[in-house]
Amino acid sequence: MPEGKHKVFLPAYSPELQPAERLWPLVNEPLINEAFESIDEVEELVYQRCRRLLQQQELIRGLTLYHWLPELKPA
Repeated sequence: MPEGKHKVFLPAYSPELQPAERLWPLVNEPLINEAFESIDEVEELVYQRCRRLLQQQELIRGLTLYHWLPELKPA
């Protein structure tokens, strides 16, 4: 560890500190109770699910936008 730096470990479940944690149930939803022949099938399903979630910006924002997060400036 570089001098002057230190690690801060997060609690095991801390979605308010790591907002992306609240997205995992949405990503994992199509995987539940499914059997796959290969990891490629899993990757394709997760890829397609993420593409669908990209179209649901308000849902994502509602799950991950906390009052204390800095506002994003439009590019």
